Amino acid sequence: MTDESDSLKLALRGSSPDDLSQPPPLRLSSKAALFLDFDGTLVDIAAHPDHVEIAKALPTLIETLGEKLEGRLALVSGRALEALDRLLGPVDVAMAGSHGGEFRPCRSAEIHPLADQLPETIARPLGAFARDNGELLVERKPFSMAVHYRGRSDMRTPLLALARELAEAHGADVKDGKMVVEVVMPGSDKGSAVARFMEMPRFAGATPYFIGDDVTDEDAFRAVTAMGGEGILVGPMRETAASWRLESVEHVHAWLTRALAEDPAGTAGMTPDAENAGKAGERPA
Repeated sequence: MTDESDSLKLALRGSSPDDLSQPPPLRLSSKAALFLDFDGTLVDIAAHPDHVEIAKALPTLIETLGEKLEGRLALVSGRALEALDRLLGPVDVAMAGSHGGEFRPCRSAEIHPLADQLPETIARPLGAFARDNGELLVERKPFSMAVHYRGRSDMRTPLLALARELAEAHGADVKDGKMVVEVVMPGSDKGSAVARFMEMPRFAGATPYFIGDDVTDEDAFRAVTAMGGEGILVGPMRETAASWRLESVEHVHAWLTRALAEDPAGTAGMTPDAENAGKAGERPA
């Protein structure tokens, strides 16, 4: 049976399967847990991973949201935790890096590996492919290796074929992302990372929401949906397991900032109301 709030939620998503509606306002409460991708969600994707621009207010925004949610916020990124720490500075929130291969609870300095180290028998052939094809950018992580081919779209097919061959031989997985192909060890997926967080007492019983932009975020969208939560896709519409969509990184910042500005105590995680839902993704002035 569908209750009134469920009917309103479905109406707000729109009747067309070709697009998703903007999410209603996020209400910070004991019922909400928030999981955030990094590249393409909190920062715009750059030609080189080290060249992303971090908005001055972003670290404070993340940490303040984490405090309001009493620690039920986590960054879940394809980047290694070392890279997130270097880019964001000392932000005291839970994090999962390397697509969930490494895991660090809030207020902890200890990193828990959730996957095996990437063997050299995978890393060497991928590195050689990158060198032999115009020095493609290689990103080595503890539990995975990514080869970026931005500006070289002709490289996707042979790179993907090599990655799949290596993954099959070693029982690994392949992530086919935005202008990047990555081989990851089992246990390195964002859905598993979300599930691990949700088993922790701090997160237990909350409704999870995941915001992400890439196909590598689909595992997390499916995971939160299975737990009664919802996913929010960032960027252009595509086939997705998400329930809502925000147009850009700028819209994500505005949506999160609004949650802090309009934080009424004791309300549900996301409140769909017809007046506010249309405003949720507006660009800031």
